[in-house]
Amino acid sequence: MQLALTNKQSWMHGVNPSLKLLIMLLIFIGIMFIHNVDVITYVTLLFLLVFLGSIRYPVKIKMLILLPFLFIFLTSSLAMIMFGKGDTTLLRFGLIHVTEESFFRGVHLGLRSMVFAFCGLIFALTTKPVLLFYSLMQQGKLPPKFAYGFMAGVRLLPIMLEEYLTLRNAYLVRGVEQKKVVAAFFNKIKLFSIPLLSQSIRRAHRVAVAMEAKRFSRQKERTYYYRTGFSKKDIWFVALFICVFMLGFAAADYLPIFSISDVRYR
Repeated sequence: MQLALTNKQSWMHGVNPSLKLLIMLLIFIGIMFIHNVDVITYVTLLFLLVFLGSIRYPVKIKMLILLPFLFIFLTSSLAMIMFGKGDTTLLRFGLIHVTEESFFRGVHLGLRSMVFAFCGLIFALTTKPVLLFYSLMQQGKLPPKFAYGFMAGVRLLPIMLEEYLTLRNAYLVRGVEQKKVVAAFFNKIKLFSIPLLSQSIRRAHRVAVAMEAKRFSRQKERTYYYRTGFSKKDIWFVALFICVFMLGFAAADYLPIFSISDVRYR
């Protein structure tokens, strides 16, 4: 969530993070019940437009972000296309059996994964982690000890990485050999895991003591550095995705591409 890239904020950054998370979860569940290829095709195209319009990165960066998900689209689709069940054979070569039914199921599965990817990217690239947990505490009533504990854990990850690099450089200076064999691999795990684990335990204990001293374990009303709430942007956000699904279903009815209402094999 914006850990490495910086971009100009769009209006989606002002949407309440808890509401955004809830809407994305509902979309995930709703997509699982769509079996019409035309509907999922139009919905995917509309989500692509929403992604391109809501994320204010340069076009090259957007395409670079999408590359891993395009790979997922291809692999998930091809696995279903080449080894799925069906009655109308299009291609048979050894274990590979491509049927008309498996082809459309593969396309449907790949497009569904792309919708999941767009939802995750929109949420991750337009949501600040700190505001998300403050919103979960204020609107979602998440206990502060869990929210602040998770935020502290995220902040400790760069420290752990720095300790790993320091430890690796120390071993190199002392002449510890790192041979590329199985025995050396397990020896390397022992050399790194024990010091890092002991440091993590001590650091976690200090964080726990500090949180206990600040009475994070007491379920009582607290003050917050950041205040989150609802605004008109939340209404526009909900309306946007309602329109996406309405347009997707309407386009599938009036402008069908494949005319297949259900890709499930019966």
